[in-house]
Amino acid sequence: MAVGPLRALVAAGHEVVLVVSRPDRRRGRGGALAPSPVKAAARELGLPVTDRVDDVIGAGAELGVVVAYGRLIKPHVLDALPMVNLHFSLLPRWRGAAPVERAILAGDPVTGVCVMALEEGLDTGAVYASVERPIGPDDTLEELRSALSVEGTEVLLRLLDDGLPEPRPQLGEATYAAKIEAAEHHLDWSQPAEHLHRVVRLGQAWTTFRGRRLRVLGARLVVADKDGRPGLADGELDPSTLEVGTGGAGSFVLVDVQPEGKGPQPAAAWRNGARLQAGERLGT
Repeated sequence: MAVGPLRALVAAGHEVVLVVSRPDRRRGRGGALAPSPVKAAARELGLPVTDRVDDVIGAGAELGVVVAYGRLIKPHVLDALPMVNLHFSLLPRWRGAAPVERAILAGDPVTGVCVMALEEGLDTGAVYASVERPIGPDDTLEELRSALSVEGTEVLLRLLDDGLPEPRPQLGEATYAAKIEAAEHHLDWSQPAEHLHRVVRLGQAWTTFRGRRLRVLGARLVVADKDGRPGLADGELDPSTLEVGTGGAGSFVLVDVQPEGKGPQPAAAWRNGARLQAGERLGT
């Protein structure tokens, strides 16, 4: 989410004197160290990079721009360099690490992005500008993040061109967006179909079948008057699809899945290959 704003700042003619990103991490089966996407983009742009935020002190910058940094910045650094933060929610709703994810899970009809003054508290700073964006019923986390990054970047560049106005304090009840835990990606078929659909929209959703993990990559809701059949897989709606019962009215049609140890495939193809028996359920 930070790569787009970085490229846009450079393209707009702003001098980026230093980029701060996380240390390289080991990735892949070989365990080779790999840079973050931001670090890779900075290198491509010929910009200096560090993983020590204290290096901004004395770097000669006039303003710090923070995007999805994931860590609190200590007061002595903020005292040395004022910073603005691109935060992907309508503050004070969803302060914290996973604002877009929590908005989807909560069924929020709208989200947005704020450019805010950075201070020691967790996303508590005053807001310079914000823009709203509706959350569509099928919008995925990836789609929303991409759209909000673009819209937030536009607001940021406009503010830098016009000069930062006097920020307004956050008003209203604060809610907190805790990091999504791995268990929250598990599809509990006793839950309503609408909730399960939201979990799939986050990505990494999974269930089990015959004791092995089955990732659910895409699904759609079915408005139907049936309930009380959590996890039951059948083809009543369409023999070429995989419809799964849930704990509430309506059901769930799996579109794309990924069986354990295999690649992604259409759910109908997996259904045919697995040869589901009458009465079999997912989550077993």
